[in-house]
Amino acid sequence: MTEDTVPEPFRNFKKKFTVYAPGRINLIGEHTDYNNGFVLPTAIDKTIKLHFRANHTPYTCNVYSKTYQKYLKFDLRQISRSDEEWENYILGVVNEIQKLGEYPEGFDCIIESDLPVGAGISSSAALECGVAFGLNELFHLDLSRQAIAELSRNAEHNYVGTKCGIMDQYSSILSKEGHLILLDCRNLEATYIPADFEGHKLLLLNTGVSHSLASSEYNTRRKECEEAVKFINQRYPEVASLRDVNLARLAEFKDTLPELLYTRAHYVVSENERVLKAVEAMKQKDLEQFGLLMYQSHKGLRDEYQVSCKELDFLVDLTTEYAPVKGARMMGGGFGGCTINLIEENAIEEFIKIASEAYQKEFNITPEAIVVSPEQGTYLIKN
Repeated sequence: MTEDTVPEPFRNFKKKFTVYAPGRINLIGEHTDYNNGFVLPTAIDKTIKLHFRANHTPYTCNVYSKTYQKYLKFDLRQISRSDEEWENYILGVVNEIQKLGEYPEGFDCIIESDLPVGAGISSSAALECGVAFGLNELFHLDLSRQAIAELSRNAEHNYVGTKCGIMDQYSSILSKEGHLILLDCRNLEATYIPADFEGHKLLLLNTGVSHSLASSEYNTRRKECEEAVKFINQRYPEVASLRDVNLARLAEFKDTLPELLYTRAHYVVSENERVLKAVEAMKQKDLEQFGLLMYQSHKGLRDEYQVSCKELDFLVDLTTEYAPVKGARMMGGGFGGCTINLIEENAIEEFIKIASEAYQKEFNITPEAIVVSPEQGTYLIKN
């Protein structure tokens, strides 16, 4: 990249500080967050870096993605949705901050990322949280970390159009190094669980595919769950979400709830139970049981929630014949992205070779292998 290709506001750029906004993994508890359920995520040691400075104008904002060589310029008095999806993550955050009655002034920001886009490790939430965290610091807005997580989620709802839950933003901003978060998405109560994997590591295998179904089907699944809740609520008015239903109560509706809605609800209710069992297994250091729950989660996502794809299934099935992998599942919204594998540390290299060769032979793609560890949430380093 030459000096000529850098937009004018960023030549001789002197940052005030850099925000490090991490991606996240979720060990178990997929598609439960927008159903007010339980999840078990953590931030990871892969980040988006955002370099900030105030530019001493009242309204002019310049954002430059160094990674993708894209430039966004906007006026704080005229925030509106863009046709460029990546811009909406930034514009949406600024809009949500303004809705809170906080008014940042003109700023410049350079973005660099080592988070793969479309891998299911929430590069979008990292970008949202990084922008919000940086503006909070730059203009002394006095927003709490939880407020930043919530406004970042709202930005994704209102500007990007994905009706996500809170998990991605919460874990990107509120994680603690070396811990998993048992997050109750109904009341945002968090319990930090030491991530003691005893000679094991977490390995992500990125399928390299991102099927276009992902965002539309995500909103469809959410709607299907809401329809199931409405149906159950007619008999049990206290049921406000699938979090308020257990398997015994759901079984009462086996013959009356439309089969598709029953299957979706059965997955969510079962997955909530699996998360709590997984936390107990982690506390007992029973990685065999933890891994088994990961496999059960994948089976539910594949067969009941129907958000997997042949590439994800292939990589998960491959692990069942390789003993050093204790558990594996698809991770994220689905239809592509990564599998997450709990694997013996000394077997990582061998398994990456086996998986890469088999996947290349089947799909003519080499999967990207990423070893990750639980890391702290968004932080900054001053210049």
